[in-house]
Amino acid sequence: MKIGYVYILKCSDNTYYTGFTSNLYNRIEEHIQGKYQESYTYKRRPLDLVFYCEFTDFQQAISYEKKIKKWSKLKKEALINGEFDNLRNLAKKK
Repeated sequence: MKIGYVYILKCSDNTYYTGFTSNLYNRIEEHIQGKYQESYTYKRRPLDLVFYCEFTDFQQAISYEKKIKKWSKLKKEALINGEFDNLRNLAKKK
């Protein structure tokens, strides 16, 4: 069974990058080494892996990645910190 990963990297400029991969270790190494100069993370290194979760359904993982990418920084930080009860409140408009 193949596993997919949704991950969040914290960049040196305190922004977050969210991605999806089927090989977490290799993909993180590519980000850290700066394999793709045109990527969002290239000029924002060093990077820290601050969150990841595993999926057995790739479509579900890709959907979750797209959803997280739309979240505010505060909501991403609640997810990273395991503050799941706060996620709902952070989604509401003020």
